[in-house]
Amino acid sequence: MEKTVDIKDQAGTEELAARLAAVAQVGDVILMHGTLGMGKSAFCRAYIRALAQNPHEEVPSPTFTLVQIYDLAPVPVWHFDLYRLSDPEEVHELDIEDAFSEAVSLIEWPDRLDYLTPETHLDIYIEPGSNADARQIRLVASGESWQQRIAGLNWNVA
Repeated sequence: MEKTVDIKDQAGTEELAARLAAVAQVGDVILMHGTLGMGKSAFCRAYIRALAQNPHEEVPSPTFTLVQIYDLAPVPVWHFDLYRLSDPEEVHELDIEDAFSEAVSLIEWPDRLDYLTPETHLDIYIEPGSNADARQIRLVASGESWQQRIAGLNWNVA
């Protein structure tokens, strides 16, 4: 299943992230695609803050640490930034298999996963919109669970 949403601004991105966080389940893998500056980290930050139910939750980018772990209820979140990796084997050092089974995995630059990409996942493609603040966000659900949850979401985003 695929769904495209036109977002006017950062607030719309945050609203969409919060809606997805509301249907989070242990084992979710969300793959964030987009060029530098498109808002992958901003989307992940909004998702984590929504799950934490705290708009001021500190959510640093994992660019240099490669992974940030958030022990949230009801679902922990592991936020990965794989930009600096050059080989899929390096991902094992991040204990990503633990994240796949015990948490929600938000993964920026998922192309670095290569053959390690789980079969069931949600791809989120963030692309430029009609103006500098706008974005077009395309969600592609792989697996029955994601397809059902995406189909059940309200898509009227500000």
